[in-house]
Amino acid sequence: MEPLPVKTGQLANGLKVIVEEDRDIPNVAMYLFYKIGSRNEVPGKTGLAHFFEHMMFNGAKKYGPKMFDIVMEKSGGRNNAYTSEDLTVYTNFIPNTALEVTFDLEADRIRDLAFDPKIVESERGVVYSERRTSVDNSNVGSLAEQLSAAAFTAHPYQWSPIGWPSDIEAWTMEDLRAHFKMGYAPNNCTLVVVGAASFEKVMGLAKKYLEPIPAQPPPPVVRTREPEQKGERRVKFEKNSQLPLLMMGYHVGNSRDADFPVLAMIDALLTAGKSARLTSRMVDREQIALDVNAQNPMQLDPGLFLFLVQPRSGVAPEKAEKVIYEELERLKKEAVPALELEKARNLILTNFYQQLKTIAGKANLLGQYEIYFGGYEKLFSYDKQIAAVSAADVQRVAAKYFREQNRTVATLVPVKGGKDEEGQ
Repeated sequence: MEPLPVKTGQLANGLKVIVEEDRDIPNVAMYLFYKIGSRNEVPGKTGLAHFFEHMMFNGAKKYGPKMFDIVMEKSGGRNNAYTSEDLTVYTNFIPNTALEVTFDLEADRIRDLAFDPKIVESERGVVYSERRTSVDNSNVGSLAEQLSAAAFTAHPYQWSPIGWPSDIEAWTMEDLRAHFKMGYAPNNCTLVVVGAASFEKVMGLAKKYLEPIPAQPPPPVVRTREPEQKGERRVKFEKNSQLPLLMMGYHVGNSRDADFPVLAMIDALLTAGKSARLTSRMVDREQIALDVNAQNPMQLDPGLFLFLVQPRSGVAPEKAEKVIYEELERLKKEAVPALELEKARNLILTNFYQQLKTIAGKANLLGQYEIYFGGYEKLFSYDKQIAAVSAADVQRVAAKYFREQNRTVATLVPVKGGKDEEGQ
């Protein structure tokens, strides 16, 4: 693809700034990527990264509780945030007239976030409630948590960003302050601005509001590397549900691994669109599943290529599992026809280009590529990487990763009392 007209700068305190001017509409997408997630936590203190996704909206020195949202909404903007194993990201969607006040809001909470005990306890309760909704009372959330805990024996990817219940209950004020100081420093942040604002304007505001904030020692390097898995692992999880659920994970490399685009192609071949191999066979022809999905997520460290299958009523998970193994073996033994490979490639690139149509999509991708792939410039060669994936590459990578010894299988087994017919 043609490179976007991106300009970059760096503040004296280490904060990197990435700007792409796009004046199609008079709005701006402003994303702040903090390189801290659940992989930077330790046993006994899990869930802290996700907790701060909430706390960062609860007041600082200049703008008190709830004022971040109030001021932004009055300026015509809106905001959000998300936490992953690797990152905590804050997003602002604003008219370009609100750019300066947004810099002021961000500087206030980065520099002087309040740690009011009452608000801390209130948000602790909110996070615990969110855990009950997204994990404890969710079949997918519960099973995903169990799968990760079994698949990873050493690396911190073994716990989810939301954290373990006992840790949520036990965080101390000292834990919170230490996490904030470690993670929310300008030298641990990448600022991405896309939209109706010039590079000069953005850098001027960044220097005015963010450069006075001092750098801090970065989070400790995550030294742990997950040992090679030497045999299949299985998890049986009993839960109130009408239907079973199947989830499988295979260890793969990180996002910078040369096999990443090939795994993206395998993902598309198997589950992207109604004619994809697993979807067409399991959902349409044999009707053994209501839904089947594969996922090859971006991650800083080696992670998991995932499968999630919702079997139909009366279908044993083992039947769905057998079909997945058959299709994976087919990928290893038979070269994918050129037309099928081209169709999968087109689906991947269509989704990719759709993200680039909006200022928010561009801001998110520029930040993700800067952090996960070692430079935002890699974004502009992704289409070439996908175009270069051959049938032989698919066979080689399928044989390399999709082995019995390298997989973890988690099955949710229904017990009486379930109310959700589709098990989710």
